[in-house]
Formats: sequence, C-alpha cells, structure tokens
Amino acid sequence: MARKALLGNVTDNDLRLLRVFRAVVACGGFAAAELELNINRSTISRHIKDLETRLGVILCRRGRGGFALTAEGEQVYASTLRMMAAMEDFQHDVHELHQRLTGNLSMAIFDKTASNPACRINRAFRRFDDLAPDVRPEIHVEPINAIEQGVIEGRFHLGIIPTHRTSSSLDYYPLFDEQMYLYCAIGHPLFDCSAGDLSVARVRECRYVGIGYHSPNMETSRRLGQVRHATAFDQEAVAHLVLSGRYIGYLPEHYAEGFVGKGVMRALMPQDFQYACQFSAIVRHAPPPSRVVQTLLEALIEAHA
Repeated sequence: MARKALLGNVTDNDLRLLRVFRAVVACGGFAAAELELNINRSTISRHIKDLETRLGVILCRRGRGGFALTAEGEQVYASTLRMMAAMEDFQHDVHELHQRLTGNLSMAIFDKTASNPACRINRAFRRFDDLAPDVRPEIHVEPINAIEQGVIEGRFHLGIIPTHRTSSSLDYYPLFDEQMYLYCAIGHPLFDCSAGDLSVARVRECRYVGIGYHSPNMETSRRLGQVRHATAFDQEAVAHLVLSGRYIGYLPEHYAEGFVGKGVMRALMPQDFQYACQFSAIVRHAPPPSRVVQTLLEALIEAHA
C-alpha cells in the first residue's frame, strides 16, 4: 500500500474511524468489538480498511492466526489514545466553564489493592459519585511503569502506584501503605522447615521470582542480594509461580493471607525478608488537573486521611 506524504486535516469521519480502531484494539479483535460498538463485523472491517486507506499504512493483521497490530498500528494506536485523552481534557475544560462535572475520567491502579484494609479507594469513589454523578469513570489495572508513562502522556488522568522513584513530571499524594513478605508454598523445600532451620543464606539460595521493572520489589531484592530466576509483571503472576512450589517471591500480606489461611503458603523469615511500600495518587505536574480530576484527587486524600 503506497504511503501518503501527509494526512491533511483530521475530519469528523477520521475521528469516528479512530474510535472504531481504538475499540477493536481494546477488545482484542473484530469479533470481540461487535458488542462494544454495536455494529457487525463486516462493517467494522470496512471501517478499519477505510482508516488504513486514509492513513496509508497497514494497521493490523487479521485472519486464522488471530488479530495483531503491525508496528505502524502500534504507533497509530498510541497516538490515538493520546489524542482522545486530549479531547477529553478539552471537554472537561469547557464543562468547567459552566461549572459542570461531566465527561469521562480515565484512571489506572496497580494490581491487588482492593483487599488491602488500608486501601479506601472504594470510599473515595462513593464520595466522588456523590459530587460528580455524571462523570463516567474508566479504570485500568496496569504495571507501575505503564501507569507513570500513561499519566505523563495524558492517557490516564490519575494513577495510583507504589511510590519508588519520583519524576519531576508528576505530583505525588500519599494515600496508604502495604506490607510485603517473602513467601513459599506447599511442596517447596523450605515449606516444612522450622524457623530454627532457616537462615538468610539458605533463603537467598532459593529460586526467586521478582517483578521485571523498576519497583520497590526490585529495589528490595537487590538490597537483600536475591537473584531473580523468574520474572513476573504483576502480583498474580508471582502468586502462580510461588504456588508451583518451585519459587519464592514477595506478595502483599493482605493478598497472601488467604493462601496462608488454607495452609498452602507461608512467610519466610519475615523479620528479614520484608518491606513496606507507600501507595500514592499521581497526576501530571503540568498542566494542572481539571476540576473533575481534582475532585477525585481530593476524595482520595480525604478517604485516606
């Protein structure tokens, strides 16, 4: 397909096609997007073909092998998310002129926080819904680095992450803490060991699963001299590998207590192998958050005060 030198003006039809494209990618394919878009698969396919013709690039591969974005499709999708977020910010700004709290609010949260008794995001949303019932929240669960990048780029209006390193592009508002311990599961050589038979050196020799991006988990394992033998990108993945009986790994105490209560998991030398991390709400430093985002931020701070 020949590439066009310039796109020209972005039209209403272009925006409509980009919204279809965004939904297809978010749903993971044409068939799954039918329900979300309420249009049939052939129409979706035609819209994507029209968008490819308009942009002069192939956006995705579809067929028996499944749905997959091309490199150009990945770039267009990322640009689409940024553009849609900017449009939503514009809508928020206009609504604020009329003192109305309405529109969409996109938020990203690190995983496995709902079971933390110190986490009161639910209370904050209850308060937020009282203040802004016409706002439609959209919540994503993402890794720390994806949340930070998404907030900086404007794809997420607000994020909640374990604080590790700070960025001058973000403002941080402490909310709650989380206690982490090192666990093994039934079938692991250390599971039935008495406390007296355990040592720091013996625990360090075990195969360890750690988070594969910069985080409090990575900082702690490096400080304690633990070598990563397997890599996970969320707490659920760590839990699966720990439960295999072949690895040890850090998990939130509130998340692991269900497994501990069932007798299938135990903490290892909790006085030595543990750390606490603080969760903070993050927003872009500039431009300042809209009144909608500020309202949610204040509800979060109030709920965790």
